[in-house]
Amino acid sequence: MEIFIKYWISGKDMETQTAKLPIFQGKPLIGIPEFSPQIGFLGGDFGKAFLEEYLGRTKVDYEGNRVLNILKYDNGIIKGSNPFAVVLANQILRQNGLRTATHADLERALKVSALSLRGTYEDTGLVLISEEDRDHSTNTYLAKDLAKQVKARGIKFSPKNPAVIPLTGLELQTTQDNDYVLTFKLREDAEVYEAPILSEDGQFNSEDIDEKTGLPRKLGQGSRTLYVIDSGLSRLCLNGDLDLYSYSRYLDNSGDDGRVVVVSGEATSPKNLQAELIERINTQYKAQLDDLNARRAEAERAVQEIMSRKK
Repeated sequence: MEIFIKYWISGKDMETQTAKLPIFQGKPLIGIPEFSPQIGFLGGDFGKAFLEEYLGRTKVDYEGNRVLNILKYDNGIIKGSNPFAVVLANQILRQNGLRTATHADLERALKVSALSLRGTYEDTGLVLISEEDRDHSTNTYLAKDLAKQVKARGIKFSPKNPAVIPLTGLELQTTQDNDYVLTFKLREDAEVYEAPILSEDGQFNSEDIDEKTGLPRKLGQGSRTLYVIDSGLSRLCLNGDLDLYSYSRYLDNSGDDGRVVVVSGEATSPKNLQAELIERINTQYKAQLDDLNARRAEAERAVQEIMSRKK
């Protein structure tokens, strides 16, 4: 910083002099978060390693299911997306303290220009509208199965009040009862919420977004469009025009413009790390306890055999 000083000597106006000041040392005037979440596309060396693990899981755990076998590495980035693939991605990413982006994450990224999302699409959730899908019978099984789990959480849903299930709150299970050979299971930490805004098409703008859900607060005017369906189960995604899609019944479809977006920081907060550590300790403790009990039972059988021989 420079300061300009003008002064008088012998009654004559002297030239302006420049004095150097040291760098100002202050303290932050705003709160700085201890953990700052990071967001980005799944790609680079991490993406390559991830894809290797993903394809291995698909082959071994899901018998190479075509619905999951849709991701590929191309030009430094992972391409492709559908709800099943994103759920499996989460199952892998959680082991590294990461997760895929929610719809609220994507809207925050747009707001601060953290990611360029035009020209791509991102799956973030499922929308449960009714248990019967009039136009896609395969989804009826999934809708009924999810409906049972959602109702058990006390969440209501209807065509006028759909329920949103973020993909971060789901896990995959195999089944022989639908064409996907897969179904979804709600995690204990799943945050399912009611979203009446998803009951009709309409225009909205980026300045009127609910920060918690990432969904529009109201419909009316705006440069962005919401598209919905009126029954069954649909996928929730942001499309390449930044419109909000809640109308696609084809949960297995994937295209090269699909992207998996990863979030870190928040997922590795002390609270979550503590819970993960406690769970890991409890798992190890149970395994060791089971081993000790098995050894004790074996020792007791050996003693009983020895005593029976002496008799």
